[in-house]
Amino acid sequence: LQSPAEPPVAVETLEDVPEHVLRGLPEDVRLFPSAVDKTRLGVWATKSILKGKKFGPFVGDKKKRSQV
Repeated sequence: LQSPAEPPVAVETLEDVPEHVLRGLPEDVRLFPSAVDKTRLGVWATKSILKGKKFGPFVGDKKKRSQV
């Protein structure tokens, strides 16, 4: 018996990320493939971030949880 072919899985890439998001990333923070879900991008620190470090100001549109 042959198993049915799995449909291709869409993978999120940097090209899918709006430019304002990339510009607004804090220093030493990058987007790379997620360690949790390989089809998505994750946020990675390139060096340790001290507890209590604040980032901002953020750019973009505020969204409700149900919109993301």
